[in-house]
Amino acid sequence: MTDPSDVVVAMLRATETLDAAEVVRHMAEDVSWQNVPFPAARGKKTVARHLGLMNKAVTGVEVRIHHIAANGGVVLTQRTDVIRRGGFEAAFWVCGTFVVKDGRVVLWRDYYDHAYVAGAFLKGLGKLAFQALRKRVDQPVGR
Repeated sequence: MTDPSDVVVAMLRATETLDAAEVVRHMAEDVSWQNVPFPAARGKKTVARHLGLMNKAVTGVEVRIHHIAANGGVVLTQRTDVIRRGGFEAAFWVCGTFVVKDGRVVLWRDYYDHAYVAGAFLKGLGKLAFQALRKRVDQPVGR
């Protein structure tokens, strides 16, 4: 696979497997992955380690790509990333910039509104609390 958009889509779909090795299979050895404004993870092994740690914290990931555009080896995405852990779910908007060379991602940089992400997490926690309260109210009294 050498079309830059196809490489990016395949890598993003691989994130849904929660298998870091499957994700980094689409990356160059000297890849740089950054969630702005945090420092970049550099190198395939470091990125795999970071993804592995992240994947331990979640039970599911979904990537909803809304728009994708490419100009040569540069690919831009607008998407919603959804993370799950048990009954918890947080969905938030992400804009990604990817650079693909020789069929491998050499740069993955995501931008998102941190306040919006915090709100998505609060919404997910609120939904869990509401579900727990509802279960309690629906339980029969006595016995």
